[in-house]
Amino acid sequence: MTNRMITMPAGVAGAQPVRGRVVKSRWAHRFFTFLAVFGPGLIVMVADNDAGAVSTYTQAGAQYGTHLQWLMMFLLPVTYFVQEMVVRLGIATGKGHAAMIYQRFGKWWGMFSLLDLEIVNFLTLVTEFACINLALTKLGVDPKLGIPLVAIGLVLITVSGSYRRWERTVVILCLLDLAWFVIAWKMHPGGWQVARSLAVPSFPAGGLTADLLFLVIAIVGTTIAPWQLFFQQSCIADKRLRFADIPWARLDTFLGACMTISIAACMMFAGNASRLHGFHFTDPAQMAVDLGTIAGPVLKNAFLLLMINAAVLGTTAISLSSAWAYGEVKGWPHSLQMPFRKARGFYAVYLLCVAAAAAIVLIPGAPLQLIILGVQVLAGVMLPSAIIFLQLLLNDKELLGEYANKPWNNAINWTIIIVLFALSLILAAQVAAPGLFPASDGTN
Repeated sequence: MTNRMITMPAGVAGAQPVRGRVVKSRWAHRFFTFLAVFGPGLIVMVADNDAGAVSTYTQAGAQYGTHLQWLMMFLLPVTYFVQEMVVRLGIATGKGHAAMIYQRFGKWWGMFSLLDLEIVNFLTLVTEFACINLALTKLGVDPKLGIPLVAIGLVLITVSGSYRRWERTVVILCLLDLAWFVIAWKMHPGGWQVARSLAVPSFPAGGLTADLLFLVIAIVGTTIAPWQLFFQQSCIADKRLRFADIPWARLDTFLGACMTISIAACMMFAGNASRLHGFHFTDPAQMAVDLGTIAGPVLKNAFLLLMINAAVLGTTAISLSSAWAYGEVKGWPHSLQMPFRKARGFYAVYLLCVAAAAAIVLIPGAPLQLIILGVQVLAGVMLPSAIIFLQLLLNDKELLGEYANKPWNNAINWTIIIVLFALSLILAAQVAAPGLFPASDGTN
């Protein structure tokens, strides 16, 4: 097994090159090395706090208060362990996830995984533009004008022919999500309440109802989505990271996981504030308007703009995961390093995904909130099969050598897979037998 790039010098004596820079300090060397690797882990995690996440997390807070906050602490290590496997696989192979499934499991399974990905991705893209539609309407902007402008912006940041330019733009958008902490602080959550809700598992007074189970699976589905596996691995391959970068790529992924889970908790606190003030939840855009009546128009507008930012991040990442996967399978040139004329098929898939999803959302009378939540549940149902492919690939010692899974990795990962399968089976049972779980009585 050979690496694809020259390894950085291990010593630190004297001046050291760090991808175009010369530094003399050990700490400066480490800092600039991290900055060179930084990006894919943060983007894949924060982009996962997309439109569906905003809707799902705020609804969880609006319906059940802080009772489900502890679930986010459970999902923090889960999200990291899953994406850490993607880091090792992407660096070891230099190929995307779709290409590796085709190579190792054959055409039938490759087509199965690709079809799953493309269907869920497209439906998820519809939810992204549904969220933009809701937010623009509350901001007083005509969606028929605003949505096409957003779509054009999404195209412009991607087809520049520079991976670095795209990554820098998207990282800035990710950092804008830190404003969720300000919104949560404005809701005045008590420090003890925050700590207790995160550390102590609890359920609403009504116990396990069909509504609660549906929402729990939606939370899992929006926190760990199939597109993340394909996106980060293709992103790492496109950026051409190497074995020496693995520790920094892991740190990038861990920081991204911490940020996305923390922001998710902030969204739940906003939903809880809405519940405490007696507002009825219909969708996050209306919730922003409701909270604006008590916290002022600045908070309302900030909330709505963050919804749009979340949807934009989700759209660019999900559309790229579809374009990368399809390009890998078809054998087309598929890199953000290439201009449009050299990777027409790759960019065409991206453009088609964005344009079609935007057009569907403009259809009058579409049940946007139901679509948003339903897609998160569908993602949760389809996630286990995607992780199984990843788990099997990570146990291929011929492929990964010393970077293959260790026994403790396998123990953790199979536990995650079993839990996800159990949730999927419970949801299927609930759909087949609606009376299996008691109906919600509306109490918290």
